[in-house]
Amino acid sequence: MRGTILIVDDERGQREILRTILESEGYDVGTASGGQDALIAVQKAHFDLVVTDLKMPGMDGAELLKQILREKPSTSVVIVTGHGTIDSAVEAIRRGAFDYVSKPLDRERILSVAKRAIEKSRLLAENMQLKEQLFDRQFRPDGIIGSDSRMREVFRVIKKISGSSATALIYGESGTGKELVAKAIHYNSTRGAKPFMAINCAAMPENLLETELFGYEKGAFTGAYARSAGLFEAADGGTIFLDEIADMNFPLQTKLLRVLQEREIRRVGGNASIKVNVRIISATNKDLDVEIKNGRFREDLFYRLNVISFKLPPLRDRKSDIPELAAYFIKRHNAGASAAIKGVTDEAMTLLMNYNWPGNVRQLEAVIERAAVLLDGDYIGAEALPMEIMTRLELSKFAFDLPDEGISFEEFEREILMKAMTKAGGVLGKAADLLGMSYRTLQYRLNKFGIEKETFSAPKGATNKPKGITQDTA
Repeated sequence: MRGTILIVDDERGQREILRTILESEGYDVGTASGGQDALIAVQKAHFDLVVTDLKMPGMDGAELLKQILREKPSTSVVIVTGHGTIDSAVEAIRRGAFDYVSKPLDRERILSVAKRAIEKSRLLAENMQLKEQLFDRQFRPDGIIGSDSRMREVFRVIKKISGSSATALIYGESGTGKELVAKAIHYNSTRGAKPFMAINCAAMPENLLETELFGYEKGAFTGAYARSAGLFEAADGGTIFLDEIADMNFPLQTKLLRVLQEREIRRVGGNASIKVNVRIISATNKDLDVEIKNGRFREDLFYRLNVISFKLPPLRDRKSDIPELAAYFIKRHNAGASAAIKGVTDEAMTLLMNYNWPGNVRQLEAVIERAAVLLDGDYIGAEALPMEIMTRLELSKFAFDLPDEGISFEEFEREILMKAMTKAGGVLGKAADLLGMSYRTLQYRLNKFGIEKETFSAPKGATNKPKGITQDTA
């Protein structure tokens, strides 16, 4: 294959002209009718080159260029420009486009530019791959997966700060991998041979959190029958990771501030000061500026913790990493369960890419693990995914009202299937379209709940087979 090219133009005729020219030279060519569709295509598959019209409704060529450079920096972009927009095309080159071609399209010019653009793209990809391999060996621990530009920035920060003992603050939603990143910083630093201690401040009762951190003396409270060291002493010479730091109570924040200032602790019930040499990495899913304004977090502690800070992107903002993450979780499951799952079907991957992932990478891991356990075949299909991911359904389509007393998810799923089948008059193909799932997946779900299609009356002349396929190949 000479190369993969995506053509983006809102005019079908222009797309077909470019497709014909490029396919005649052996290129593998895909098309998109707009910038948003092109961005989705680029996230799902690799293209050496994107050829995009400059002027398009919605996301134009300039914005698409910006997004591609951020998401897929090794992909070359060529701008197609009409009369009167040459200046804009030149500006696009200044902003990172490889070159531009003018309308009316000239075959030789297009082929020449495409060849050079793909050569550059492949050279960049090889260079980036070598750098990634080098980085993998040095700074990326097991479990941190991502090629998205936002994750590459996170890796760069890890590399920069691992050589120091500076206090770090990691922002990020739950499930984004904050502890994994903290471990990466620790194990790639000069403290890597020393202990790494982690604690979730939100999961620990206030009275126990202090004793866990600082330890206690014999007789400090009922049940304290002997002296006990805390995590700060246990982590001496190493790193302590304080997850969900914003949930630490105010008095304990004051004691933590003293540790940062004096580099010493006092056990609960004791008076002696104990010197500790510990790097503190903290993390939170809250906005500490808001917490400070509302009087829930000490401003002076914030400045001590915020020497170096960065944010982990949520999974919904780096969906191009989902295929790689899914493959990693499948590989790990295969190793642990002696399984041989080969991957994810195209339909299931489309559903995974379309989902918003409120639980982030942790939720994706759970979904893949669940599907792998329930799987009978070699590939994870849509039928193995949870209902909330499997369907793109909006509840408003069926005017579904959630009862005050609540409803189990199984009851909800059955209700939605019944409403879809009723609305479709028992026509499986139409019901599948309403639910945004495949014909085969709908059959699987109906069988799961024992729902018989014959109980629904089909409109006159309707067929239960989806258009364009037979019952055997559905």
